[in-house]
Amino acid sequence: MILEEQNATRLPELTPLRAERMSQSAFAFYRGTAALMAADLAQAPMTGINVAACGDAHVSNFGFYASRQRRLVFDLNDFDEAASAPWEWDLKRLVTSIIVGGRDSSRSDSVIEKAAVGAVRAYRAALLASFELSPLERYYTHIDAEGGADRLDGKSRRVVKSAIKAAQRRTGERAVRRLTVKGEDGRLRFIHRPPTMTAMQPEVAAAVRDYIERYEHSAAVDIRTVLSHYTEVDVARRVVGVGSVGTRCSLVLFQDGDDNGLVLQAKEANRSVLEQYGGIEQPQVLVDLVEAHGQGARVVSFQRILQGVSDPFLGYLSAEGTDLYVRQFHDMKGGIEVSEIDDRPFVTYARACGITLARAHSQSPRAAIVAGYLGSGKALTEAILAWSSAYADLSERDYRAFLAARER
Repeated sequence: MILEEQNATRLPELTPLRAERMSQSAFAFYRGTAALMAADLAQAPMTGINVAACGDAHVSNFGFYASRQRRLVFDLNDFDEAASAPWEWDLKRLVTSIIVGGRDSSRSDSVIEKAAVGAVRAYRAALLASFELSPLERYYTHIDAEGGADRLDGKSRRVVKSAIKAAQRRTGERAVRRLTVKGEDGRLRFIHRPPTMTAMQPEVAAAVRDYIERYEHSAAVDIRTVLSHYTEVDVARRVVGVGSVGTRCSLVLFQDGDDNGLVLQAKEANRSVLEQYGGIEQPQVLVDLVEAHGQGARVVSFQRILQGVSDPFLGYLSAEGTDLYVRQFHDMKGGIEVSEIDDRPFVTYARACGITLARAHSQSPRAAIVAGYLGSGKALTEAILAWSSAYADLSERDYRAFLAARER
């Protein structure tokens, strides 16, 4: 019912693709069901200690991207569902993803438990350690991907170094080379590859200059200055992600006088599932922000809170009744596929995600209460592990029911 309700607001021609991607595995299904989990979490006991939460903190929503200084950092990288919510909802979402992902990649129960327990313990230790720092020091804290890799064991270090190399190749310039072609008039144009890259509706393409100006009102003055060197030359619709398939997403291509290209991505922002299905009442300041500027402003605001370093091109706009947020396309974005790594790096990666989530939560004033709530950690670890294991079982049953419904 919830998935059907979400599909009703999405582009109908893309909902079959969403179903196809979610049917690939139990983990792919889990990635696309943040709304289901929010509804289930709402029925379970909760601490009531709300923080700025990611809302979809599964293991594939952590990864690498470039800072303004062109250094790779490791952090959360998806904020479509970010909102105020109980801190443990993010931790349960993370630990359950470790269990579902571990089972999906045929790991032993002992390895999966070690990874899940490691994530909870790393979260607790990192959150407690963060309160030895001042709020300003916590704000500046971030995980340097290359520096952190040097402190890992041999297998984990090789995995991270490989992922870093892949991310460093995935630049905006590379995206321009792969996604565009130069016409006889000298202008760059997107190469259409249906269904993942298609022409934008004519009325949208005609209004793109107006939309860019709306976005620029939300962007920092230095970014507006950078964009003044470029002219928009094309726009295309792009399909992304698993859970996001069917939402409106477009790429805008810019070109300067020397034929250099720049690609920005505008992605639809809807109500957070934490509010819509989790029933969490949002603080008035956030309600006012969304009322004035749309859901895109919520996504951008929470991304800036939760990430140690954020994309300087972040911005938002509303167009024809659709709220959007804007970011760079690619710019050294990359990640680690948990299904493709050995057991030891899998355990290490789970701990890294726990540490990163703790850093994000530490930015919230009420996180100090969470730190006091954690205690020695034994009871917390047992409770989170038991709940997440049971929820992984439920998610897998939902996946089988989803497959059966597709066959019918």
